[in-house]
Amino acid sequence: MSLAFDPVQKILAIGSRSGGVRILGRPGVDCYCQHESGAAVLQLQFLINEGALVTACADDTLHLWNLRQRRPAVLHSLKFNRERITFCHLPFQSKWLYVGTERGNTHIVNIESFILSGYVIMWNKAIELSTKTHPGPVVHLSDSPKDEGKLLIGFEGGTIVQWDLRAKKADFRIYYDEAIHSASWHHEGKQFMCSHSDGSLTLWNLRNTTKPFQVTFPHGKIQKDGRKESCKPILKVEYKTSRSSEPFVIFSGGLSYDKAGRRPALTIMHGKAITVLEMDHPIVEFMVLCETPYNNEVQDPYAVVVLLEKDLIVVDLTQSNFPVFENPYPMDIHESPVTCTAYFADCPPDMIPILYSIGAKNKKTGYSHKEWPIGGGTWTLGSHTYSEIIITGHADGSIKFWDASAFTLQMLYKLKTSKVFEKPKQGEGRAAELGEEDPFAVQMVSWCPHSRIFCVVGISAHIILYRFSKYDANTQIVSLEVRLQCEPEDIITPSENENNPCFSEPGSHSPQPHHQYPLSPDSRTPDGARDSIPCLKVKDKTVRVPPGYQSDLVIQLLWVDGEPPQQITSLDLNSAYGLLAFGNCNGLAVVDYLQKTVILCISTLDLYGATDPYQRLTRSPRRNRQSTSEHCMRGLSNFYSDSKKRIRTSYQSLTELTDNQQSIDMEKSKSPTSVKGPGRKLSLPTDLKTDLESRENSFSRSRSSSVSSIDRDTKEAITTLQFGESYGRKSDALPTPCLWVGTSLGVVILIPLSIPTDHEERMEDPVTVGPSGAVQMLKGSVLRFGFLDCNGALIQSPYEVWRDLNAPEDPDRPRRRKLVHFSPSSSQDAFGEGHLAIVCSERQAKVFLMPSQSCLFVHNITESSFVLRADVISLCNSVCLACFCANGHVMTLSLPSLRPLMDVNYLPLTDMRIARTFCFTNEGQALYLSSPTEIQRITYSQEMCDNLQEMLGELFTPIETPEAQNRGFLKGFFGGNAHTFDREELFGEAAAGKASRSLAQHIPGQGGVEGMKVAASGVVGELARARIALDERGQRLGELEDRTALMMTSAETFSKHAHELMLKCKDKKWYQF
Repeated sequence: MSLAFDPVQKILAIGSRSGGVRILGRPGVDCYCQHESGAAVLQLQFLINEGALVTACADDTLHLWNLRQRRPAVLHSLKFNRERITFCHLPFQSKWLYVGTERGNTHIVNIESFILSGYVIMWNKAIELSTKTHPGPVVHLSDSPKDEGKLLIGFEGGTIVQWDLRAKKADFRIYYDEAIHSASWHHEGKQFMCSHSDGSLTLWNLRNTTKPFQVTFPHGKIQKDGRKESCKPILKVEYKTSRSSEPFVIFSGGLSYDKAGRRPALTIMHGKAITVLEMDHPIVEFMVLCETPYNNEVQDPYAVVVLLEKDLIVVDLTQSNFPVFENPYPMDIHESPVTCTAYFADCPPDMIPILYSIGAKNKKTGYSHKEWPIGGGTWTLGSHTYSEIIITGHADGSIKFWDASAFTLQMLYKLKTSKVFEKPKQGEGRAAELGEEDPFAVQMVSWCPHSRIFCVVGISAHIILYRFSKYDANTQIVSLEVRLQCEPEDIITPSENENNPCFSEPGSHSPQPHHQYPLSPDSRTPDGARDSIPCLKVKDKTVRVPPGYQSDLVIQLLWVDGEPPQQITSLDLNSAYGLLAFGNCNGLAVVDYLQKTVILCISTLDLYGATDPYQRLTRSPRRNRQSTSEHCMRGLSNFYSDSKKRIRTSYQSLTELTDNQQSIDMEKSKSPTSVKGPGRKLSLPTDLKTDLESRENSFSRSRSSSVSSIDRDTKEAITTLQFGESYGRKSDALPTPCLWVGTSLGVVILIPLSIPTDHEERMEDPVTVGPSGAVQMLKGSVLRFGFLDCNGALIQSPYEVWRDLNAPEDPDRPRRRKLVHFSPSSSQDAFGEGHLAIVCSERQAKVFLMPSQSCLFVHNITESSFVLRADVISLCNSVCLACFCANGHVMTLSLPSLRPLMDVNYLPLTDMRIARTFCFTNEGQALYLSSPTEIQRITYSQEMCDNLQEMLGELFTPIETPEAQNRGFLKGFFGGNAHTFDREELFGEAAAGKASRSLAQHIPGQGGVEGMKVAASGVVGELARARIALDERGQRLGELEDRTALMMTSAETFSKHAHELMLKCKDKKWYQF
């Protein structure tokens, strides 16, 4: 990874190991480019104030990027065939790039044509002929501030050479015992400093290069025996002068070896003061920011950019305590590994400022009071008017809300769910027994922006419900324990009339009564097994909670007979009903969070009543408890454990901060059912095998055929839930609150609810659950529900308008619940009464007319693959069904007709991380976690694509290049001919000839012509370029005028001396001379 900074444009470039380049300017200017090869970016070099960037990659290729367009593109590439690139240097206002190689040679590349010059500095010419060893790769190249015709070359082995480019010979050679890592000039060009592998810094004076002028070990203390401590290498040093104070010496590394566990550090030496800044992550690269682009002027550094493995920080050098700037860019998405994502477009516009104001109160203090120093580029919001929020859940239990409006991504608010629980002691409790490292890891989230109710599902089979408040409060956390464990074994056999399942009214099967157990950590069965205890212990004392999201209720599933609870696979909440529903592979539970009671706790088998489309056999739950099936059924049910072994699938591939292909291949070879022992791992509703062939075969059987013993021994999981106004039975005349339930076997069950409407009755009378209503069948696990009125308009779920429960009481305005309903009966016309229900599964989508339950449309989405994610979204004043398949296809279907609108082969599934985090949202957008540290947003909306160019920031803005300081007459006249150094004369084809064709290959850039067209478009751009051209021409004319004046002065002086000499000698005879 690497850094580069343009001090005139004030933009920063960051290169990554995956071939990406991120270019940052002022907040909002954030551009990402990707090399097609994917090779790591070793070094970056800006063409300062010219709107171009050179990248050197690990595949030994140089690329020239055009930054004068909104989407940067590669103009030229140069592939080295026989040598490996190790270091690059581009002098300011030069078109010749110096390239050092692993063999120790230095080549020169013309930036304009991207062709190698015939001028080469061979390693055997640079060192003395008597030297018997190879000096090693080139690790440093820089031109002397005193004379641009002198090039300082640093070799890894400890050799330093100053090469005279004109004379083609070495001015001096330095042979040092320790390996060199970097070098840095004093601005006057009389001294330079080197960093070495033994933790030392050497200062060299050009007057005497036989030995270093000064040798220091900044962190090497003298021990009792008189020897210095051994220190780690100093990987980089920068030597910067200042007008108002002592010079700055800034370096990374160099700490002593004896202190184990010391964090990586950046050291700032300013005069006699030494400041060590410890970092949270390893330092990859750093760069000192200076005002002037000229290396022969006083540098006056004002900041240091430090690139860490997982962060980017900028240190303010203008203040004595060296505070850091507050970073406006999101660099800590992966502060803890991301385990789930949620995306909300067109959410209430007041949510972003509210969350930001609450989050700002909890931000760290001690930041620099100055503005962010990287302020280049321009950015406007364009026609993008709606608010977007991204929510990320993390392995440590934290939740982050991000402002994702337009192209920005700024953290608004952070919530720590672990604060609800007592800290588990090391070596004790369930986490230790099961080897769980992240007991608070977030598995899924549910958020209602209108009511501001937020719900979190954790890996330890727990649910936390939060309410939003602008006031702090003292609260007692309410906890509910639910025993959701299926005792009888559900053995499935196919129904004879599977294709036409009966939809008769439910019989005598009634919901299983709810049992609530007190918290008893020491509860155990007679044989010593744990029973009726939760996984985590909720804080039982009153706690003070700050403004923001405050915990209102904690729900935990209990251990049963020594076995941990199955993880929660589905969740939905509705603020208008005051209900929360969740399910797993054992059954379904519904909680009234207003009254803090459980109103339904039932197994999947009991949900069907008399409408069960399968014939099930029951057997004793105690028989053959140790026997288990090693097989899975189909669809997402592959990833829900059977009742014997409690197999969990792993979220390691999601949380691991590596993209190693070998680890992916190993993951592919594992079956989710091969995990043995007590190891506890995360299972999500969108889990899937990475071995797609095995995955396809596991559910390719037809349900109309006989079901094998593999299928018959499978548990049925609740995969999706949705509250809404609907018709529970065919005979219903008016819509009522209902709960739609989808299972892993493709079954849809409709449960009617009876909810008191009066405010006082709602808080006191119980909510009753009617017997199961309609049952429908689809192929594959049910993934999503949606509801339309008969006009095809989307029916939103009813919600409660937010009210602050901690606000002071107002006697004139009593605090009552205000509900907003979107009943299908409110928008009826000639199409008749009722509404449309959309059901999407892994394989197909169906549209039913309610209450008749007749299927109006059906579409088989895929036969060769399966759907991972499906969402009913609004787009361009219409509604459609968006699907993402395991084979990488993104598809949209019209609603309600289910006609295919788009089918794009976007991204073949190579990582389970993508499957778990992919989600759609309104306005034709989606996102997924493309790597452990990066969120990728995509759009499939033509309107968004049309506005994309307008919304992108401008990286290049026309700025006049600052003038060099006046060197004065004496320095200009007697200080050598540094300003008259003409590189074209030395490196051009006429003088140096052509380089060998086999050495490097020129590759024209794909975006060259298009990039130039874009860069050339627009009157403003033309005028700006014309102005810059005129400025440059005027500057050259000014330089020519100065040189002419200097020559005239010299001529006048010469004429004067000649005239004096003539007067003195005119009267002398010839013999007097």
